[in-house]
Amino acid sequence: MTQPIITLLTDFGARDPSAAILHGVIVSLAPDARIIDISHEVRKFAIRDGALLLWCALPYLPLGFHVAVVDPGVGTARRPIAIAAGRGDVLIGPDNGLLVAAVDRLGGIVGVRLLEAPEYRLPKVSSSFHGRDIFAPAAAHLASGVTFERLGPPLDPASLVGSPIVEPVVERGLLRSASIYVDTFGNVKLAGLRQDLEAALGPLVSGDPLQLGLEATDGASSSSLTITWRSTFGEVPPGEVLLYEDSYGRLCLARNTGNAAQSLGLVEDRPMTIRRA
Repeated sequence: MTQPIITLLTDFGARDPSAAILHGVIVSLAPDARIIDISHEVRKFAIRDGALLLWCALPYLPLGFHVAVVDPGVGTARRPIAIAAGRGDVLIGPDNGLLVAAVDRLGGIVGVRLLEAPEYRLPKVSSSFHGRDIFAPAAAHLASGVTFERLGPPLDPASLVGSPIVEPVVERGLLRSASIYVDTFGNVKLAGLRQDLEAALGPLVSGDPLQLGLEATDGASSSSLTITWRSTFGEVPPGEVLLYEDSYGRLCLARNTGNAAQSLGLVEDRPMTIRRA
């Protein structure tokens, strides 16, 4: 790469200097690298949120070295890893499920290394800031020409912690799903893709009526409502709820010019069913 790309995703936020420190470590070791910030506003400790944002973002970013740090187990026995993907990228972060779903969208796992080689870490490794001391240096050294194999010993891909992104259950005439992420507009991403819903219900066209069943939880009773499948928000009047395929192919609930999560009382992991009305 003439100008290697390093991307960053963390739950560090903008208030503390942590994100800027990652930039500083990378630039100190790889001054030619170009850094792209995916987000530093992942919900604190929410590994699945980070995994989903990587899954959404990485196919649209240039080939590069992708550092992700949502790491409530930092300093414990959880492993620091690098995963080589079929497209040619390397994903770097903790072995807690954060990286694996995104790798699948980049051609699958080609190899995994334990980030153990001391020469590709900072001289002193803290127990609470592996983003600075292990992950950012590994990316910077790769960007400077260090080969993937030199980062540490190989790991069996089957030993990695699995993705925390929930998968739907496809039944004849019914999709069992759940709310898994709420974006800044209050749109609710669901478990599953359009292809999963069509596997359950058959082909969908804009305007098809659907029955959304919200299952009972400890904090909410069961309920159901009729919604429509739509191509985009503007196909329904302001305030109306719709189900659509978002820009990443994922099923998503929205309220046109409103907040679907708030108005429907949808919180993380609310189970639901979708069938034809």
